Amino acid sequence: MSTPAVPAAPSVLFVCVHNAGRSQMAAAFLTHLGGDRVQVRSAGSAPADAVNPAVVEAMNEAGIDISAETPKVLTVAAVRSSDVVITMGCGDACPYFPGKRYLDWQLDDPAGQGVAAIRPIRDEIERRIRGLLAELGIESVA
Repeated sequence: MSTPAVPAAPSVLFVCVHNAGRSQMAAAFLTHLGGDRVQVRSAGSAPADAVNPAVVEAMNEAGIDISAETPKVLTVAAVRSSDVVITMGCGDACPYFPGKRYLDWQLDDPAGQGVAAIRPIRDEIERRIRGLLAELGIESVA
């Protein structure tokens, strides 16, 4: 009798315009809370040169260091290889493929905001990531 196949870890792609704030925070929380039980990517339709320093500071307050992350350009391949695509304000710039699960999270843009304004956005993203993990049947590691 053969043993059942272990399902592959689901893969999630977070997309925003600059890949410097919301999508970086979401990817960091999912990596932190999901561990190796989920594949995580983030990208932007028009990536910035660097992750927003105030976002880095806000995530440090939450115990997650994203200072080494860099904004990445959104590719068709990244969308194709993802099970779930979560958009955050990129509008029509996000490619659509049938059979993928798409979620659009309406979140304030942290661009140009200070850490105090980013904290509630960060906390809302963490709440949504914990909900996503539950929907995916993945127990949080933290």
